[in-house]
Amino acid sequence: MGVTTAETYHVPVLLKESVDGLDIRPDGIYLDMTFGGGGHSREILSRLGKKGHLYSFDQDGDAEKNILADDRFTFVRSNFRYVSNWMSYYGVEQVDGVLADLGVSSHHFDDETRGFSFRFDDAPLDMRMNKRAGQTAADILNNYSEERLADVFYLYGEMKNARRLARVICDSRCQQLVRTTADFDKVIGPLISAEREKKELAKVYQALRIEVNHEMDALRDMLKGVTSLLRPEGRLSVITYHSLEDRIVKNVMKAGNAEGKVEQDFYGRISCPFRLVNKVTTPSDEEQERNPRSRSAKLRIAEKV
Repeated sequence: MGVTTAETYHVPVLLKESVDGLDIRPDGIYLDMTFGGGGHSREILSRLGKKGHLYSFDQDGDAEKNILADDRFTFVRSNFRYVSNWMSYYGVEQVDGVLADLGVSSHHFDDETRGFSFRFDDAPLDMRMNKRAGQTAADILNNYSEERLADVFYLYGEMKNARRLARVICDSRCQQLVRTTADFDKVIGPLISAEREKKELAKVYQALRIEVNHEMDALRDMLKGVTSLLRPEGRLSVITYHSLEDRIVKNVMKAGNAEGKVEQDFYGRISCPFRLVNKVTTPSDEEQERNPRSRSAKLRIAEKV
């Protein structure tokens, strides 16, 4: 039997653990905020009865190839930050559980035309999850001010040499615009240490991808939206892959807001809409060996109170 499009698109991480964490009710309404290849969605649907329903979000048109033929399933082609608007559109006031795998799909890293990976020598620097709108990574590199570029590399890539990177890019683009991965690697190559080349390039590319897709703002909006949508005892199951997004998820689950600001009532009792269900779960050694992409994954689960 041949490998299906969905299977090659993305291998789901912490599949059983993340779906188990939803404590699924057969007749419940669930949201998969990151459909991708549909692995998590299939697992959720396998546990739903005839009256249950799943809404799955993905802004990438390529994900539509993996849409599931099931009356209990609705695909929403949209950025998940608009979850409140879409649920209002579908007449859904409350949901029983929300799952979000925040990692970039294997498909994106493996598609040379998307420019997500430094593995390809001469790919266009695009990096947009939604190819229909927004600035590309090349647009950002060629148009942002030096100060703004430095902020991107420092805030989203946690690069200690962010200012030097920005300066070199701005100096170089006066002579030739940066359009491809080859152009970019040639410009920043002298500032990347040979011993840590892969790790440092991964951070630089991560910073650009986050800026292109406004990932941190979208994550804050999504978490705020699903916090309002979840019914009491509804579950939120989130898989993160780097410290920036993990910090936001942890803050929301522990304090009810992305900043982690703890609010107390008159009697000093902490006010938070969630109760933590698990300690941080990481993939088993076997899963990490089978799927190297899973090595940085962390699963956090919380219940609405």
